[in-house]
Amino acid sequence: SECQWDGQFLLNCSFTRISTIPEDISQTAVTADLSYNNIKTFVCSDGRNEEWMLKHLNLSNNLLSELTLTTCTNLPILETLNLNGNAIHTLTLDMPTPAHGAKKYSIVDRLLPALKVLSVERNNLNTVPRGLGFLQSLQTVHMSSNAIQQIDPNDFQNCSQLKDIDLRNNKITKIHPDAFRDLNKLQVVLDLRENALTIPLPQILVSLNFFQLEVYLPKNAW
Repeated sequence: SECQWDGQFLLNCSFTRISTIPEDISQTAVTADLSYNNIKTFVCSDGRNEEWMLKHLNLSNNLLSELTLTTCTNLPILETLNLNGNAIHTLTLDMPTPAHGAKKYSIVDRLLPALKVLSVERNNLNTVPRGLGFLQSLQTVHMSSNAIQQIDPNDFQNCSQLKDIDLRNNKITKIHPDAFRDLNKLQVVLDLRENALTIPLPQILVSLNFFQLEVYLPKNAW
């Protein structure tokens, strides 16, 4: 491929018109930039269970529409995942229930245990991806410019490390009063600008730590 490799840490495949992820990516790569291509599918594990040393993966501005992260058991130190500017309408995070009699496994120990930043801006999501709580190190989630319509009570369940949530420019009309109740570390930004909120928010905001948090609410429908 036309990818550039510095021989040690950085793989740059940006603007190379590739439609699939190169199979010969070095497992020592720390940063992989695969942005601005024609990639339609992404599967983390190839079945060999060989761990990659990637910390930063950029898949922005491709043609991804459905993505399953439950197979990402070979990226133990991945810290940032950029999925901006795709056509993602389904992002699967929760592990399917094992078949009867099958060996149970701990998703908490296996699903991207080091991921801190998940960015899914400018996609086609109409709900918050289920299972964000499985990403035990997640601190920042950016989902602006999607088509999310409401925030349910379990959308951010068990997201104990979340500090920054960007939900700007969606179609949110309803937020459950308990949606952010357990986010004790939310201390940077809760961005709800440019949505379709019409109801007052005191029940939601009363549980948040105002001394550390900035909440943005302009350009709604009230």
